[in-house]
Amino acid sequence: MVYAIFEIKKEDSRKIDEVLKDDLVSRQSITTRDASSLDIDKDVVYVKIEGSEEGIKRAEELFKEFSAKKLDEKEAEEINKKMEAQDESAALGLGNVFG
Repeated sequence: MVYAIFEIKKEDSRKIDEVLKDDLVSRQSITTRDASSLDIDKDVVYVKIEGSEEGIKRAEELFKEFSAKKLDEKEAEEINKKMEAQDESAALGLGNVFG
């Protein structure tokens, strides 16, 4: 699976739902994180779209309409690592509760 991460200004964050309502985009795996939750000092929200190339291209088209920035490969990988680490930490915490 391929993925792309988009950076959206917080003031435009309500528009994210419009993109995610698209039929093709909504069938992809979608992760949304506030920059502050990833220990990043920016006033933005990150949206990771993972799935088919067609789904990602459609998301790109829709996000362009309100000037969301698609991260380059290096930036996307850094953000993705932080998201994965956060997910792993949450999973470990649940394992300790139920384990």
